[in-house]
Amino acid sequence: MKLRSVWKGAVLVTVSALLIAAVTLLGLLAFIWYNSDGGQDWSAPVSEISDALLWDGTAYRFTGETLLEEERWAMLLNEQGQVVWSLRKPAEIPNVYTISQVASFTRWYLKDYPVQCRVRSDGLLVVGSPKGSVWKHDIAMDVDMLLQTPIWFLSLFLLALGGVLSFSYLTVRRWFRQAQQVRDAARSNWINGVSHDIRTPLSVVMGYAAQLEQAELSQDQQSQAAAIRVQSQIIRDLVNDLNLTMRLDCEMQALRKETLQPEVFLRQIAADFLNGGLAEGFGFVMDLPETALPQMQGDPFLLRRAMSNLLTNCVRHNSPGGTIRLGACLEGKMLVLFVEGGTAEGSRPVDAACQLEADGGASHGTGLRLVAQIAAAHGGTAKFSADEIVRCEIGLPIQNPENRRRFP
Repeated sequence: MKLRSVWKGAVLVTVSALLIAAVTLLGLLAFIWYNSDGGQDWSAPVSEISDALLWDGTAYRFTGETLLEEERWAMLLNEQGQVVWSLRKPAEIPNVYTISQVASFTRWYLKDYPVQCRVRSDGLLVVGSPKGSVWKHDIAMDVDMLLQTPIWFLSLFLLALGGVLSFSYLTVRRWFRQAQQVRDAARSNWINGVSHDIRTPLSVVMGYAAQLEQAELSQDQQSQAAAIRVQSQIIRDLVNDLNLTMRLDCEMQALRKETLQPEVFLRQIAADFLNGGLAEGFGFVMDLPETALPQMQGDPFLLRRAMSNLLTNCVRHNSPGGTIRLGACLEGKMLVLFVEGGTAEGSRPVDAACQLEADGGASHGTGLRLVAQIAAAHGGTAKFSADEIVRCEIGLPIQNPENRRRFP
């Protein structure tokens, strides 16, 4: 959910940035198209003004005064550089020009007046605008540089866009992280508070139940006190699992890995399980290969909790009289720790609803979810299956497996 929210925010920022860039680029192109005509259209094209100036055989007749507007002026120079026709020409503008003067003002300004020129068959048409109304600048560059210009502009644009998107993504991710941390802290505080409030009365209940179990009571009353104690222990384990699940989910549980020998590790778990009296009414079998298993790196506390949960589930969700198998084997490059729990012959089949659900939960509460979290924290996987018997596996990666053995 967290990663999905981050990606949603990143996509939103990306689309917004691309939309802004597209609108800016289109606006720039529209501005250039609207305000220019190859550098010649200042208010009306010189070609139209030239077409409006006609020679009737005796004099020039001009019909385009509306094109010039009130502030522009025009004049026509013949081949000798003399003004043969003019309209609203300022008094400071000369009537005769040399070749060098013509070359100069066609490129720059004429007496600080920005001008446009058009060559005609009868001379040179000059159209001027008011001083300070138009900026003219001569630009010359190498052809190779001109061809590289779009690439440079595109590269700079993409670089700027990438910088904006990267900054936006990091900012959005930081916001989501902060929000997630606030939610995790609130959930952690709530779970810790509830757990603390439960432990105190639960300890009282367990203490009195243990005393009643040893008191001089009838057999039924002692059985009832024992049931209270056992169920209280189950509630205590559930509270501990809830706390550990929350810490693993929020990545608050540090792994304290040690080098473990699988056979020794599983035999210790089996001894604790049998000595605790949890396997009463069940058969118990250790299933280990004849050849030695490779050592594994893991947090003994977390792995012991995971295997104890699996063994407890087998007792809790199966009928007495069945057999529980605890073992390990090699499967490819994975060291697999497994627990199998069957039912007594002729009894009701095992509950098959032990698979993790889509949200990571399980029908049996936090036990299987915690097992999956512990396996993931070690870089492994958890697998739960229920056919005729329930089988739970924790696969842990190993570097150099020496033996390979398939499940029977």
